[in-house]
Order: sequence, then structure tokens, then C-alpha cells
Amino acid sequence: MTPALLAEAEALLALLRERGLRLATAESCTGGLIAATLTAIAGSSDVVERGFVTYSNEAKQELLGVGAVTLAAKGAVSEEVARAMAEGALARSPAELALSVTGIAGPGGATETKPVGLVFLGGARRGRATFVERHVFAGDRSEVRLASVAAAFRIARSLAD
Repeated sequence: MTPALLAEAEALLALLRERGLRLATAESCTGGLIAATLTAIAGSSDVVERGFVTYSNEAKQELLGVGAVTLAAKGAVSEEVARAMAEGALARSPAELALSVTGIAGPGGATETKPVGLVFLGGARRGRATFVERHVFAGDRSEVRLASVAAAFRIARSLAD
């Protein structure tokens, strides 16, 4: 966590609190870093409803309802899985918003079509269409994870509007 990310977290919490919105997270490559950054701020419990750390495919299926067929056909790092993760988090919580992230933080795990830094972030809000963003972040494992958190916060701000 950087001071800048903590400041962003504080501002996001204030925005969501003002709008009366609660948030759930579904994280893979960030391993809970989105939720950890938000909950580093005192008083975050009125906004952060719950977080799912679903690092394995089995966890994605069991905790979020991601389909085995989707995982097999598209891979864990895909638009389809990010969408299913966000929708699963929303379906399995009373939160109004959900964020998801799945990607390859590196240094290993890359393929010819899925490079290190490839991250899919999903955003879901009750009553709205779920959307997914694709990014290829530069840097080492830590930098990819921190960039993913910053992008997730931007998505959460857009969902609050």
C-alpha cells in the first residue's frame, strides 16, 4: 500500500458512504489487497461489506459460482471469469457494488496470449449491466498488483455515479 492509494481509499470510502453504498470484492491476483487497502482506513466497516479471495479455480467455483466450463474454456484470466466473479460477489452478499480482479501478476504464469501484467477487472452494481476492463500493467508483481488496486478504485467511483 502506498500513501497515494490509502488517500484514494479514504476518498472512495467517503464517496460510497455519502451515497449509502456497500462494496464486496472478489480478488484473485491481488490476494485481498483491494479489501486490505480499504480496511486499512478506520471506519471502513460501514462500506466494505465482505471480500472474497478466490485464488484457485476451485475457490472461484465454490465461493462465487464461476462455472467450470467457463474456467476450462476461457481460463481464469479472462473477461468472462472477471464478469462471473463480480456477479457472483454481488449475488452472494447484500452489497450494492462488487469489484472483481483476475490476472497474471508475475513473474511466472504468462503464456504467449496472456502476458505478465494482463489483468481483467469487473464492476457490478445492482440493477445495472456488469462491465469488465482489460489492462496490461507494466512492472513487477508488486507494481501490477498496486496498479490493479488503483484501477479497481476508479471503477468503484464510476459505479457510485
